[in-house]
Amino acid sequence: MSDSAKILLNLLDLERLDRNLYRGIGSGGETPIRIYGGQVIAQALAAAYATVPDRLCHSLHAYFIRAGDPSLPVIYEVDPSRDGGSFTTRRVVAMQNGKQILNLAASFHISESGWQHQHSIPNVPGPDRLVSRAEQHSQHAHRITASQRTEFTRERPFEIREVDPRDPLNPVQTSDINHMWIQMEAAKGANPQLQHILMAYASDFGLLGSALRPHGLTWYRPEAMTASLDHTMWFHAPVHFENWHLYSMDSPFAGGGRGFNRGSIYTQDGQLVASVAQEGLMRPLRS
Repeated sequence: MSDSAKILLNLLDLERLDRNLYRGIGSGGETPIRIYGGQVIAQALAAAYATVPDRLCHSLHAYFIRAGDPSLPVIYEVDPSRDGGSFTTRRVVAMQNGKQILNLAASFHISESGWQHQHSIPNVPGPDRLVSRAEQHSQHAHRITASQRTEFTRERPFEIREVDPRDPLNPVQTSDINHMWIQMEAAKGANPQLQHILMAYASDFGLLGSALRPHGLTWYRPEAMTASLDHTMWFHAPVHFENWHLYSMDSPFAGGGRGFNRGSIYTQDGQLVASVAQEGLMRPLRS
Protein backbone atom coordinates (compact mmCIF):
# COMPACT_ATOMS: atom_id res chain seq x y z
CA MET A 1 0.00 0.00 0.00
CA SER A 2 1.34 3.44 -0.92
CA ASP A 3 2.14 6.04 1.73
CA SER A 4 -0.55 8.36 0.31
CA ALA A 5 -3.16 5.62 0.64
CA LYS A 6 -2.14 5.00 4.27
CA ILE A 7 -2.48 8.73 5.00
CA LEU A 8 -5.96 8.82 3.46
CA LEU A 9 -7.20 5.73 5.29
CA ASN A 10 -5.89 7.26 8.53
CA LEU A 11 -7.81 10.47 7.77
CA LEU A 12 -11.01 8.48 7.41
CA ASP A 13 -10.55 6.50 10.63
CA LEU A 14 -12.27 8.79 13.14
CA GLU A 15 -11.63 8.89 16.86
CA ARG A 16 -14.68 8.32 19.04
CA LEU A 17 -14.90 10.98 21.77
CA ASP A 18 -18.29 10.16 23.22
CA ARG A 19 -21.63 8.77 22.14
CA ASN A 20 -22.39 10.28 18.70
CA LEU A 21 -19.28 12.50 18.89
CA TYR A 22 -16.17 11.93 16.76
CA ARG A 23 -12.91 13.67 15.84
CA GLY A 24 -11.18 13.65 12.47
CA ILE A 25 -7.75 14.83 11.30
CA GLY A 26 -7.82 18.06 9.30
CA SER A 27 -4.43 17.89 7.57
CA GLY A 28 -3.09 15.49 4.94
CA GLY A 29 -5.82 15.78 2.31
CA GLU A 30 -5.82 17.18 -1.21
CA THR A 31 -4.70 20.72 -0.43
CA PRO A 32 -2.69 22.37 2.37
CA ILE A 33 -4.55 25.69 2.02
CA ARG A 34 -7.99 24.57 3.25
CA ILE A 35 -9.58 21.22 3.92
CA TYR A 36 -10.66 19.56 0.67
CA GLY A 37 -14.44 19.37 0.53
CA GLY A 38 -14.54 15.67 -0.28
CA GLN A 39 -12.54 14.99 2.89
CA VAL A 40 -15.12 16.64 5.15
CA ILE A 41 -17.97 14.86 3.35
CA ALA A 42 -16.19 11.50 3.69
CA GLN A 43 -15.40 12.03 7.37
CA ALA A 44 -18.99 13.14 8.07
CA LEU A 45 -20.27 10.02 6.31
CA ALA A 46 -17.82 7.92 8.36
CA ALA A 47 -19.22 9.48 11.54
CA ALA A 48 -22.78 8.70 10.44
CA TYR A 49 -21.81 5.12 9.53
CA ALA A 50 -20.33 4.66 13.01
CA THR A 51 -23.90 4.91 14.35
CA VAL A 52 -25.59 2.76 11.66
CA PRO A 53 -24.36 -0.85 11.86
CA ASP A 54 -26.91 -2.69 9.72
CA ARG A 55 -27.61 -0.85 6.45
CA LEU A 56 -25.90 1.15 3.72
CA CYS A 57 -26.17 4.80 2.71
CA HIS A 58 -28.29 5.47 -0.37
CA SER A 59 -28.09 9.28 -0.35
CA LEU A 60 -26.36 12.21 1.31
CA HIS A 61 -26.89 15.96 1.10
CA ALA A 62 -24.28 18.41 2.39
CA TYR A 63 -23.82 22.17 2.68
CA PHE A 64 -20.36 23.71 2.99
CA ILE A 65 -20.65 26.58 5.47
CA ARG A 66 -17.08 27.69 6.17
CA ALA A 67 -13.65 26.79 4.82
CA GLY A 68 -11.96 24.15 6.95
CA ASP A 69 -8.56 24.83 8.55
CA PRO A 70 -6.24 21.84 7.88
CA SER A 71 -4.10 22.71 10.92
CA LEU A 72 -7.00 21.84 13.26
CA PRO A 73 -8.99 18.66 13.90
CA VAL A 74 -12.67 18.52 12.92
CA ILE A 75 -15.35 17.54 15.43
CA TYR A 76 -18.34 15.59 14.07
CA GLU A 77 -21.58 15.51 16.06
CA VAL A 78 -24.13 12.93 14.86
CA ASP A 79 -27.84 13.44 15.46
CA PRO A 80 -29.59 10.02 15.33
CA SER A 81 -32.69 11.50 13.71
CA ARG A 82 -34.62 8.30 12.99
CA ASP A 83 -34.23 4.53 13.03
CA GLY A 84 -37.09 3.11 10.98
CA GLY A 85 -37.98 -0.33 9.72
CA SER A 86 -36.54 0.29 6.25
CA PHE A 87 -34.76 3.64 6.44
CA THR A 88 -32.37 5.23 8.94
CA THR A 89 -31.64 8.98 8.93
CA ARG A 90 -28.66 10.79 10.39
CA ARG A 91 -27.68 14.46 10.55
CA VAL A 92 -24.02 15.32 11.04
CA VAL A 93 -22.56 18.71 11.97
CA ALA A 94 -18.83 19.27 11.37
CA MET A 95 -17.23 21.94 13.57
CA GLN A 96 -13.93 23.75 14.12
CA ASN A 97 -13.37 26.36 16.84
CA GLY A 98 -17.00 25.93 17.88
CA LYS A 99 -18.28 26.97 14.43
CA GLN A 100 -19.98 24.82 11.83
CA ILE A 101 -18.03 24.15 8.63
CA LEU A 102 -20.40 21.56 7.12
CA ASN A 103 -23.90 20.14 7.65
CA LEU A 104 -24.67 16.71 6.21
CA ALA A 105 -27.85 14.65 6.15
CA ALA A 106 -27.62 10.99 5.14
CA SER A 107 -30.20 8.28 4.64
CA PHE A 108 -29.56 4.55 4.96
CA HIS A 109 -31.73 1.79 3.48
CA ILE A 110 -32.12 -1.96 3.92
CA SER A 111 -31.42 -4.12 0.85
CA GLU A 112 -34.57 -4.44 -1.27
CA SER A 113 -35.40 -5.68 -4.77
CA GLY A 114 -37.44 -3.75 -7.34
CA TRP A 115 -37.67 -2.51 -10.91
CA GLN A 116 -34.39 -1.53 -12.53
CA HIS A 117 -33.20 0.71 -15.36
CA GLN A 118 -30.22 3.02 -15.96
CA HIS A 119 -28.61 5.20 -18.61
CA SER A 120 -25.78 3.61 -20.56
CA ILE A 121 -22.15 4.39 -19.89
CA PRO A 122 -20.71 7.05 -22.27
CA ASN A 123 -18.63 5.76 -25.16
CA VAL A 124 -15.14 7.01 -24.25
CA PRO A 125 -11.62 5.56 -24.43
CA GLY A 126 -10.79 3.14 -21.63
CA PRO A 127 -8.18 3.85 -18.95
CA ASP A 128 -5.56 1.63 -20.62
CA ARG A 129 -5.42 4.08 -23.54
CA LEU A 130 -4.94 7.21 -21.41
CA VAL A 131 -2.10 8.92 -19.55
CA SER A 132 -2.36 9.25 -15.77
CA ARG A 133 -2.84 12.65 -14.17
CA ALA A 134 0.41 12.12 -12.25
CA GLU A 135 2.28 11.83 -15.58
CA GLN A 136 0.54 14.93 -16.91
CA HIS A 137 1.53 16.91 -13.82
CA SER A 138 5.15 15.79 -14.08
CA GLN A 139 5.20 17.10 -17.67
CA HIS A 140 4.00 20.55 -16.56
CA ALA A 141 5.96 20.75 -13.29
CA HIS A 142 8.80 22.84 -14.77
CA ARG A 143 6.29 25.58 -15.68
CA ILE A 144 5.21 26.40 -12.12
CA THR A 145 7.04 27.98 -9.21
CA ALA A 146 9.24 25.86 -6.98
CA SER A 147 6.98 26.62 -4.00
CA GLN A 148 4.00 25.04 -5.81
CA ARG A 149 5.87 22.17 -7.43
CA THR A 150 5.97 19.78 -4.46
CA GLU A 151 2.21 19.94 -3.94
CA PHE A 152 1.58 19.76 -7.71
CA THR A 153 3.55 16.54 -8.17
CA ARG A 154 3.13 14.70 -4.86
CA GLU A 155 1.76 11.17 -4.81
CA ARG A 156 -2.02 10.79 -4.50
CA PRO A 157 -3.94 7.77 -3.18
CA PHE A 158 -6.18 7.62 -6.27
CA GLU A 159 -5.06 7.11 -9.85
CA ILE A 160 -6.89 9.41 -12.25
CA ARG A 161 -6.83 9.31 -16.05
CA GLU A 162 -8.64 12.13 -17.83
CA VAL A 163 -10.28 11.49 -21.19
CA ASP A 164 -9.81 15.08 -22.42
CA PRO A 165 -7.16 16.72 -20.21
CA ARG A 166 -6.48 20.44 -20.47
CA ASP A 167 -3.30 22.39 -20.06
CA PRO A 168 -3.67 23.51 -16.40
CA LEU A 169 -1.63 26.68 -16.93
CA ASN A 170 -2.87 27.76 -20.35
CA PRO A 171 -6.37 26.29 -20.77
CA VAL A 172 -8.57 26.90 -23.79
CA GLN A 173 -12.34 27.18 -23.74
CA THR A 174 -13.85 23.76 -24.28
CA SER A 175 -16.93 21.63 -23.64
CA ASP A 176 -18.30 21.35 -20.09
CA ILE A 177 -18.44 17.56 -20.57
CA ASN A 178 -15.70 16.11 -18.43
CA HIS A 179 -14.80 12.39 -18.21
CA MET A 180 -12.17 10.80 -15.96
CA TRP A 181 -11.33 7.26 -14.96
CA ILE A 182 -10.49 6.74 -11.31
CA GLN A 183 -9.47 3.88 -9.02
CA MET A 184 -7.79 3.23 -5.67
CA GLU A 185 -5.91 -0.06 -5.46
CA ALA A 186 -5.78 0.17 -1.64
CA ALA A 187 -9.59 -0.12 -1.54
CA LYS A 188 -9.30 -3.85 -2.25
CA GLY A 189 -10.78 -5.78 0.65
CA ALA A 190 -12.48 -2.73 2.20
CA ASN A 191 -15.95 -3.26 3.63
CA PRO A 192 -19.01 -1.75 1.83
CA GLN A 193 -19.15 1.21 4.23
CA LEU A 194 -15.53 2.21 3.60
CA GLN A 195 -16.04 1.77 -0.15
CA HIS A 196 -18.84 4.36 0.06
CA ILE A 197 -16.68 6.69 2.16
CA LEU A 198 -13.81 6.48 -0.34
CA MET A 199 -16.13 7.17 -3.27
CA ALA A 200 -17.65 10.12 -1.41
CA TYR A 201 -14.12 11.50 -0.93
CA ALA A 202 -13.32 11.14 -4.63
CA SER A 203 -16.69 12.50 -5.82
CA ASP A 204 -15.45 16.08 -5.36
CA PHE A 205 -12.56 15.56 -7.83
CA GLY A 206 -13.03 17.64 -10.99
CA LEU A 207 -16.72 18.30 -10.42
CA LEU A 208 -16.60 22.09 -10.06
CA GLY A 209 -13.90 22.09 -12.73
CA SER A 210 -16.58 21.07 -15.25
CA ALA A 211 -18.15 24.54 -14.94
CA LEU A 212 -14.75 26.17 -15.44
CA ARG A 213 -14.03 24.41 -18.75
CA PRO A 214 -16.26 26.54 -21.08
CA HIS A 215 -14.61 29.70 -19.71
CA GLY A 216 -10.96 28.70 -20.09
CA LEU A 217 -10.38 28.62 -16.33
CA THR A 218 -8.47 26.25 -14.05
CA TRP A 219 -7.41 26.21 -10.39
CA TYR A 220 -3.93 27.39 -11.41
CA ARG A 221 -5.04 30.71 -12.99
CA PRO A 222 -5.95 33.45 -10.46
CA GLU A 223 -9.00 34.72 -12.33
CA ALA A 224 -11.84 33.29 -10.26
CA MET A 225 -12.69 32.63 -6.63
CA THR A 226 -14.00 29.08 -6.47
CA ALA A 227 -15.48 26.98 -3.67
CA SER A 228 -17.96 24.13 -3.36
CA LEU A 229 -21.28 25.34 -1.90
CA ASP A 230 -23.19 22.08 -1.57
CA HIS A 231 -22.84 18.43 -2.53
CA THR A 232 -25.38 15.67 -3.06
CA MET A 233 -24.70 12.01 -3.75
CA TRP A 234 -26.80 8.91 -4.37
CA PHE A 235 -25.43 5.36 -4.19
CA HIS A 236 -27.16 2.91 -6.54
CA ALA A 237 -25.10 -0.29 -6.46
CA PRO A 238 -22.21 -1.92 -4.57
CA VAL A 239 -18.85 -0.16 -4.90
CA HIS A 240 -15.49 -1.87 -5.45
CA PHE A 241 -13.20 1.13 -5.81
CA GLU A 242 -10.07 -0.98 -6.40
CA ASN A 243 -11.42 -1.32 -9.95
CA TRP A 244 -11.61 1.41 -12.58
CA HIS A 245 -14.71 3.64 -12.52
CA LEU A 246 -15.69 6.26 -15.09
CA TYR A 247 -16.70 9.60 -13.56
CA SER A 248 -18.76 11.32 -16.25
CA MET A 249 -19.48 14.99 -15.45
CA ASP A 250 -21.10 18.00 -17.07
CA SER A 251 -22.19 21.53 -16.17
CA PRO A 252 -25.59 22.48 -17.63
CA PHE A 253 -25.54 26.01 -16.20
CA ALA A 254 -23.33 28.77 -14.82
CA GLY A 255 -24.48 32.25 -13.85
CA GLY A 256 -24.85 34.66 -10.97
CA GLY A 257 -21.38 33.78 -9.72
CA ARG A 258 -22.25 30.06 -9.41
CA GLY A 259 -21.81 26.95 -11.51
CA PHE A 260 -24.01 23.84 -11.40
CA ASN A 261 -22.40 20.45 -11.99
CA ARG A 262 -23.59 16.84 -12.30
CA GLY A 263 -21.78 13.52 -12.29
CA SER A 264 -22.46 9.84 -12.96
CA ILE A 265 -20.08 7.11 -11.78
CA TYR A 266 -19.96 3.83 -13.70
CA THR A 267 -18.03 0.58 -13.34
CA GLN A 268 -15.82 -0.27 -16.30
CA ASP A 269 -18.41 -2.78 -17.53
CA GLY A 270 -21.11 -0.08 -17.53
CA GLN A 271 -23.06 -0.36 -14.26
CA LEU A 272 -24.16 2.97 -12.79
CA VAL A 273 -23.10 2.89 -9.12
CA ALA A 274 -23.52 6.53 -8.03
CA SER A 275 -24.83 9.95 -9.08
CA VAL A 276 -23.58 13.34 -7.87
CA ALA A 277 -24.71 16.97 -8.06
CA GLN A 278 -23.02 20.11 -6.80
CA GLU A 279 -23.23 23.89 -7.03
CA GLY A 280 -20.04 25.88 -6.68
CA LEU A 281 -18.94 29.49 -6.36
CA MET A 282 -17.41 30.97 -9.55
CA ARG A 283 -16.83 34.61 -8.65
CA PRO A 284 -14.73 36.67 -11.06
CA LEU A 285 -11.74 38.30 -9.38
CA ARG A 286 -11.31 42.00 -10.03
CA SER A 287 -8.19 44.08 -9.65
